[in-house]
Amino acid sequence: MHRKRIAVLTGAGISAESGLKTFRDNDGLWNGFSIYEVATPEAWAQNPQRVLDFYNARRKEAIKAAPNSAHLGLAALERCHEVCVITQNVDDLHERAGSHSVIHLHGELLKMRSSLDPDLIYNYEDDIRMGDLATDGAQLRPHIVWFGEEVPMLMQAMKIVQSSDIMVVVGTSLQVYPAAGLLDFFPSERPIYLIDKSIPLISPGHRLADTQSLVTCIEQPATTGVDLLLKRLNCQSDL
Repeated sequence: MHRKRIAVLTGAGISAESGLKTFRDNDGLWNGFSIYEVATPEAWAQNPQRVLDFYNARRKEAIKAAPNSAHLGLAALERCHEVCVITQNVDDLHERAGSHSVIHLHGELLKMRSSLDPDLIYNYEDDIRMGDLATDGAQLRPHIVWFGEEVPMLMQAMKIVQSSDIMVVVGTSLQVYPAAGLLDFFPSERPIYLIDKSIPLISPGHRLADTQSLVTCIEQPATTGVDLLLKRLNCQSDL
C-alpha cells in the first residue's frame, strides 16, 4: 500500500469521550469558569492564583484520564500512513495512545513556562504555585496559549497541512480560529474527512463548498468515526 501523508486536526470532541470537560461543553464555560476568568492574559494579570488553581485542577484531571479508542485508532493509522496530529487539546492523550508526531496548537497542560520568556518551557506534572520561578526569575505559568495570544505552532501546522495528501478533522466544530483556518491551506483537489457527532451543513461560500465532492462527512462520535475512517482507508485497527 502506498503510504499517504495525513494531517489530522483534533478538537474537544475527542477528549470529551475520555471524560475531559472543555469550554465547548457548556456555552463557553469550563467547570463553571468563563474563558475571561481563567484563559486570557488579562485574567492572569488580575488574579494569577485563580488561574493557577484552575489549571492545576485541569492537570490532575488530564493525568487521570485515559486515551479512548479514537486516540488509539489515530495512533494505529501510523502503521499504514505518515500521520501528523495537530490538536487543539492541551492534554497528552494522543501521545499516550502512541501517536509519534503531535503538534499542540494551544499548548500543553503538562508543561509550564516563564511568564516573561515563552521559550523557557519545562515539563511538569505537579501543581504550579505562586513563587515558583523560571530560571530567568519570572513567575511560572501554565504552558497554555490563552485567548488573545499568538499561536506559536501555527506556521509549522500550516506547512504540514499544505504538504499532506489527506486531511482528517476529528471532534471539532471548526469554529475556533486560527485552527479552523488551517483547512484553507489544504490543497483543494485532495480528500477531506470530517468526523464529529454534529457536522454543520456546508453552506455556499464556505471554504469546503468548493471541494464538497472531496469531503466525506462521518457524523459520529470520535470513537465510532475514527473506526469507520480506518476501514475507509483500509487500515483496520486491532482494537
